Amino acid sequence: MRCVIARYPFDLTKSGVLASMKGVTPEIVTGESVTIGRRRYPVKQVGQIITRQDRRDFTGGEVIRAMTRLGFTCHDRPGAEPVRVPTPLQTASALLGAASLEV
Repeated sequence: MRCVIARYPFDLTKSGVLASMKGVTPEIVTGESVTIGRRRYPVKQVGQIITRQDRRDFTGGEVIRAMTRLGFTCHDRPGAEPVRVPTPLQTASALLGAASLEV
């Protein structure tokens, strides 16, 4: 498949991307990512390896579009952990429990 990343045309294939990423240790995922094989890689790391360009020369969106067209699964930024907020009943029982201990 022909795609353009950072204004340069590339002929990418799914097997070619798999071969390029074979043996590459994934960096810590803090933003958008792509699953290649059984591993999840940051899109900028994948883009750097398959294009041999500096990460500052292309956007993550360009790599995501190319990887999606090749059939790889792409992921958005990881969300923050949900914050646990006590229900009014839990808050009241906690306050009543503390009050009964003071008596």
